Amino acid sequence: MSNFFRETGDFLWETIKIVVVSLLIILPIRFFIIQPFFVRGESMHPSLGDKDYLIIDELSYRFDNPQRGEVIVFRFPQDPSQYYIKRIIGMPEETVEVKDGKVFIYNKDNPLGKELRERYLEESTSGDMKIKLDDNEYFVLGDNRDASSDSRRWGPLYKHLIVGKAWFRVWPVSNAGTIQSPIY
Repeated sequence: MSNFFRETGDFLWETIKIVVVSLLIILPIRFFIIQPFFVRGESMHPSLGDKDYLIIDELSYRFDNPQRGEVIVFRFPQDPSQYYIKRIIGMPEETVEVKDGKVFIYNKDNPLGKELRERYLEESTSGDMKIKLDDNEYFVLGDNRDASSDSRRWGPLYKHLIVGKAWFRVWPVSNAGTIQSPIY
């Protein structure tokens, strides 16, 4: 009988060690490098769909700044407990104009403005607006402009609210792969 208790105790001790080592490896990765994210709603259609399961890269923006065209996850400015997913359209210190369903970017390289070619869009009837961004602000839009709550509604996104870049789609398996940033 004592052999049974010794083997059971050894088994439990080995199991505890495996769990502790696993947590020491997994938790830092989960909280500082990547995290899972479920897309909710159709604001990023056709690029991403409702219930798509993504892996978010939280590490890249610690070494580099977000770029135009990247799909990002961020804390919603009006309720930081909520997470949103949108595409970066306007960069810090640029002026963004949305007019007749088209987006124009005004910056040092294009003081007269340049139309943003967004090949992933189907059609947009979004309203007109023009906004100047400060040095830590981004302008973000959903790919499905007519069904998106984005910078047109609640203003610029501050850099500190950005959680990370949408990096890899896991689900659905038929669409699994890295997430591209096709803005030209």
